[in-house]
Amino acid sequence: MHAPAPPPIPADMLLLAYRNGIFPMSDSRDDPEVFWVEPKMRAILPLDGFAMSRSLRKVVRQGRFTVTCNTAFAQVIDECAAPRADHPESWISARIAASYRALHAEGHAHSIECWRDGALVGGLYGVGFNGVFCGESMFSRADNASKVALAWLVALLRRGGATLLDCQFMTDHLASLGAVEIAQARYCELLAVAGALDAASLPESFAVLVAEAEGLGVSPDQLIAQSSTHTS
Repeated sequence: MHAPAPPPIPADMLLLAYRNGIFPMSDSRDDPEVFWVEPKMRAILPLDGFAMSRSLRKVVRQGRFTVTCNTAFAQVIDECAAPRADHPESWISARIAASYRALHAEGHAHSIECWRDGALVGGLYGVGFNGVFCGESMFSRADNASKVALAWLVALLRRGGATLLDCQFMTDHLASLGAVEIAQARYCELLAVAGALDAASLPESFAVLVAEAEGLGVSPDQLIAQSSTHTS
C-alpha cells in the first residue's frame, strides 16, 4: 500500500520564504520531501542589463511565437520538470509543482508561454510579488523560445515597475543574457527594497504592453525589440 502523497507547501509559507530569500527544491521528481535553499551567491538579471543579441532581437521583432501570460501555467511547470537529455532528473517534484499551482491560484505565481502552430514550445514560470520576480525554471522545444519568453518577462517587469529579477543560480546561459552574481546578503538588501514597492503584477503588465503596442500601431514583439538597447 502506497503512503499518501504529502500535501503541497502552504501558499502563505511558500510566499514568506521567497520574501526572505529562500526557496524549496527536491532531490528528484518523485521525492516527497523538500529542502529549503539559501545560496551563498545569488544570480540576478538586472532589468536594465538584459543582453538581447542582434539575432534574438530579430527573432522577437519577427514575432515567430505567439506569446501569452498565465494561459498554461500547469503545462509550463510540467514541461520544465520533464526529463531532458542533459538533465534526466528534476528538482521540480510533484509536491513542488502542486505547491506552485496553488500559489498561482492565489495570484502570486505566473507563467509566460511561447506557442507555435497552436503548440506550446517554450516558456518560463516564477513567483511574483511587489517589485520582485523570482524566476524558477524555463524550457524550450524550439530554437530561441525560452529566450523570447525571457525577453518578454524583462519587458513586462520594466513596464510594471519591478526592480529585481532573481535567477537563483548562475549558469553560462544566464551570464550570456546579462545575469550577474551577488552575495546573498546583498540580494536580501535588494529584496527588501523591491519587496516594498507597489509594482504591477505580470498579467497587469502584459495587458499594458499589449495596449501600448496597439496604440502605437505595432505588434508587442516589435515594441519589445525596439525598446531594447542592449546588444551582445
